[in-house]
Amino acid sequence: MAQCDECGEHENMPYKCRRCGGTYCSSHRLPESHDCPGLNQWDDPEGVFDSGFDDSVNDRDGSGGISDRIGVNTGPGGPLGYFRDNMTFVFLGLMWITFALQLVVSYVLGRPLLAEMLFVLRSDHIFRVWTWVTSIFAHGGFGHIALNSIVLYFFGPVVERRIGTKKFVALFLVAGMAAGLAQVGVSAIMSPGVVSGVVGASGAIAAILGVLTVLNPNLTIYLYFILPMPLWLATMLFVGYSVFVSATGGIGAGGVAQLAHLAGVGIGLLYGAKLKREGERAPQELQLGGGGGGPGRGPGGPGGRF
Repeated sequence: MAQCDECGEHENMPYKCRRCGGTYCSSHRLPESHDCPGLNQWDDPEGVFDSGFDDSVNDRDGSGGISDRIGVNTGPGGPLGYFRDNMTFVFLGLMWITFALQLVVSYVLGRPLLAEMLFVLRSDHIFRVWTWVTSIFAHGGFGHIALNSIVLYFFGPVVERRIGTKKFVALFLVAGMAAGLAQVGVSAIMSPGVVSGVVGASGAIAAILGVLTVLNPNLTIYLYFILPMPLWLATMLFVGYSVFVSATGGIGAGGVAQLAHLAGVGIGLLYGAKLKREGERAPQELQLGGGGGGPGRGPGGPGGRF
């Protein structure tokens, strides 16, 4: 039995909208009956027909987009069409590939300093621009990446289906970079001469959490697959914990990059508010397996992970 996203009625045979992906009862199954965001996108091919990676649909003069210039078919039937609505799983794969590379460089090749240069965002080397991205996918241990993977697996597809692949990719990468830079930047200001570093996808995942919290604060999640809790409460507890620990022990207290978490949530809340004004929707129920302290945890300062 599922619950209608529009009226909340329990439905034994629910209908799934092909435009927005929501679940509805028989009375609200038609797009016009649940104010489907897809109805506003009929004049915008990018929102309905585009693979999410093809600029040519916006080229009204027929000069061709990026795909025309490089000769790669990124449409739904093309080789890159797979990535539409699947970037969550691409990011999960990149996280584990990066983690494997960390282990190979550090332990198989015996070059831990090289691994740090490649994957760790450090306060004394902020202009190693590649680490703005690689540090998002790098992690500090198996438990760290496993926990982040679980949360991303449950939250990521929900947000990606609602906002589209392009916006999801931008949210994940921008929030991840901003969270890491905020952590090491503030650490450098507060503790001059003390080197700090971060790795982990928790800032990006916290942004995803923030978006869902705004779109549907009463979304029911099942913490540890057992404990039901509205998403607004889970987010409030997460933010409250991070603020308290930061205030009492510093932004890297407990070995966790608390400021990175807060920055990620803040970006997600702001972006979620923008999306809500644009009419985005969210589901009513979600199972979530997570761990202590929020979407991701681990050493975060002066060096560490998040």
